Amino acid sequence: MRLAGKTALITGSARGIGLAFARAYLAEGAEVAIADINLDAARKAAESLGPKAHAIALDVTRQDSIDAAFADAIGRMGKLDILINNAALFSAAPIVEITRADYDKLFAVNVAGTLFCQQAAARHMIERGEGGTIINMASQAGRRGEALVAVYCATKAAVISLTQSAGLDLIRHGINVNAIAPGVVDGEHWDGVDAFFAKYEGKPLGQKKREVGAAVPFGRMGTAEDLTGMAIFLATPEAKYIVAQCFGVDGGNWMA
Repeated sequence: MRLAGKTALITGSARGIGLAFARAYLAEGAEVAIADINLDAARKAAESLGPKAHAIALDVTRQDSIDAAFADAIGRMGKLDILINNAALFSAAPIVEITRADYDKLFAVNVAGTLFCQQAAARHMIERGEGGTIINMASQAGRRGEALVAVYCATKAAVISLTQSAGLDLIRHGINVNAIAPGVVDGEHWDGVDAFFAKYEGKPLGQKKREVGAAVPFGRMGTAEDLTGMAIFLATPEAKYIVAQCFGVDGGNWMA
């Protein structure tokens, strides 16, 4: 098992991609903190995953919650080797309809949440003196603009930039910071994404999802499980010389 003896905190991991990461890490021998704003859902997830999974309350928009969550996770597991910054929100609207409230909400979760969880993990890892791994969840949307997705694209571009800056800063402490940029990933969240496009492009529900799936060179939308291999690899010693990079796992949608 490639992650035996390692501990990880995964934000937004009570469901979806984060839960898939947790399940994969546990299968590789890690102990995992299921950190989520929905503590009841985190508890149900942890119970389903077994005794090496711990439910942790975390609101990434509040510094007191970040501080308490990391202290709780480290207290339960004894240390923190790996952080996956997975918590994120999506929204879509034409430029002329974007509201400040929506802008503030997405940047608070996707950018500030990533930065300050990254900071909390790095402080512990530096103090401990044994290095660590930080994986930030970017997106192919951070590589380009999209007409209806300006704010989300901007937040994910910021995540890529934060990954680069943190990676260059923290590698001197033996902390590897990298990012994963998924493409279109099937799951319950895509019902909401599809609804945004149905509203603004006048398409029937489900049509946009079918279109984007058909456009992926691989031939289908991705799944959460398609992302787990990269998340495992980046936390292993084989990735120790990889610093400040963003890896597309998108079925060929974006060629870096």
